[in-house]
Amino acid sequence: MSSFNGLGTNLGNLSRLSNAKTRSISAENPTGEPGKGGMAVEGTGATPGRDLGQGWKISPSIEIAPGDLHTLASIGTAGAIQQIWITSIGPKKRDLILRMYWDNQEHPSVEVPLGDFFCCGLESYAHVSSLPVCVNPGMAFNCFWEMPYRENARLVLENRDPLQTAIIYFQINYVETEVPDDCAYFHAQFRRTNPVPYKEVHTLIDGVAGRGQYVGTYMTWGSNNSGWWGEGEIKFYIDDDSDYPTICGTGTEDYFLGSYNYDIGVAVAGQPNSYTEYTTAYAGLPQVQRPDGVYKSQQRFGMYRWHIVDPIRFEDRLRVEIQALGWRDYGNWGGDESLRRYLPLQDDVSSVAFWYQTLPTSPFPDLAHRDDLEVN
Repeated sequence: MSSFNGLGTNLGNLSRLSNAKTRSISAENPTGEPGKGGMAVEGTGATPGRDLGQGWKISPSIEIAPGDLHTLASIGTAGAIQQIWITSIGPKKRDLILRMYWDNQEHPSVEVPLGDFFCCGLESYAHVSSLPVCVNPGMAFNCFWEMPYRENARLVLENRDPLQTAIIYFQINYVETEVPDDCAYFHAQFRRTNPVPYKEVHTLIDGVAGRGQYVGTYMTWGSNNSGWWGEGEIKFYIDDDSDYPTICGTGTEDYFLGSYNYDIGVAVAGQPNSYTEYTTAYAGLPQVQRPDGVYKSQQRFGMYRWHIVDPIRFEDRLRVEIQALGWRDYGNWGGDESLRRYLPLQDDVSSVAFWYQTLPTSPFPDLAHRDDLEVN
């Protein structure tokens, strides 16, 4: 992308001048108009700011009542969202559903629970330091995916909690600019399979129609068996692929750029066997929830993999699946390996698939009831 129109900015072209116009939407400037920030005279900060008045943090956040939706941003000019910061108080993160609509399309191109979109799908805090997504202390969610649109953009947040009001602090930074013909539209879709049926797979996306590129995966995994759970292969069925894929991975942790069960005991002599969290520019295991023997009965894992330097291109169609696979541990490593067999698992697997494609978007499957999304 050319830096002249304000898209595709990086360290190599930050010095290049552009005709793009910078804009920002927040509770203090809900329209993003120039010179209209900090003008609120009522809002969630009105009481503490009563002695200071207009211009003094009178509307730092919004409230979304139980069962309501709120339009975070409605933009009517061509351009691109470049950064989103958001944090919330109240409902669980899977009760807050983020949707994005591009160029008057009736159904969303993004429909994901808030926490999962920002690589924190297990409700508790996980520090994430990656290029397109970072999560910082205080449960501060940040997104740097570029999201271009040619006519308009609309971002909506739904509160599915029937009892709690959601308090949302947010900032959406974008540019008004021309969008090149070869820019595709940002998409993200959430799916959960709980449990994965025996000898079946978890589908990340299916029914994608159009031209584009797959750019990332976030996944949570709740293990329902003892032993290692990540032998399953991820498979990308591209365009005319039918029974067999073009891309077939070697194992779950391998796809997320780890190895050997994420176990430092394998690679470091004298270290006890244990999962090790990590977060890097392109891949990470930022969250491991360990059972406590009483209330937390399962191990759960949160992982991401970004295809930024290796996007997966498709011309017409794309389907992505992953196997849930472990071991029938009849033999020990280093012993008689002929006794070992794979074990198809029935685990709790959730995913967010991230991709760019041309419009129109095929409608997503209906999002499940909130009880079926809950991490419990």
